[in-house]
Amino acid sequence: MKTKLSTLIATLVLGLSSATFTVNAFAEEGKMVGPITKITMAADGKSATAILKDTKSGATTTLTITDDLTLDKFKDKRIVEGDEIRARWEKDAKNTSKSFKKTAGC
Repeated sequence: MKTKLSTLIATLVLGLSSATFTVNAFAEEGKMVGPITKITMAADGKSATAILKDTKSGATTTLTITDDLTLDKFKDKRIVEGDEIRARWEKDAKNTSKSFKKTAGC
């Protein structure tokens, strides 16, 4: 009886943890390739906003960039307005960038 109960509890815990992982794995994500039309650095230098224009649809999207590697590329002008970018971001209130790279490489 004890082994059946412990097996049932272990199965239940495993099922709940995998369901939680599945919900997080399918969070909505945006992807785009296009030129940067505007870059604005925050006053503290810990974030930036970039406006990208989609090459396929022509729509613009404002992204918030917080990763240090990309911010350093903005500061030393390795990524500038007009560069074509391949971006992925989390679709939330701020469109937080997950990946922000030049299409030709950096």
